[in-house]
Amino acid sequence: MTDTLDRAPTPVGELSFDDALAELQRTVAELETGGQPLERSIALYERGVALHERCAALLAAAELKVQQLVQRAGGALEAIDVRPDEAREAE
Repeated sequence: MTDTLDRAPTPVGELSFDDALAELQRTVAELETGGQPLERSIALYERGVALHERCAALLAAAELKVQQLVQRAGGALEAIDVRPDEAREAE
């Protein structure tokens, strides 16, 4: 596995959702394998928390956009609540 913390990592606030999620998955996998020095484990954990927060913020922003930009048949915009179980039913 590439040691992403040994190079200057991209600031979490600049990552797209997909990039942050992929890095979070790699970080969790590395933590689960164990065997890292304590300092490395702490750095991975801190980065993982920041990545999780980034993903959560981007998901919340996307959900807000969906709620605000649903167009009714007449052309008017209507705010609606979208839940994951309802989104799957529409597919």
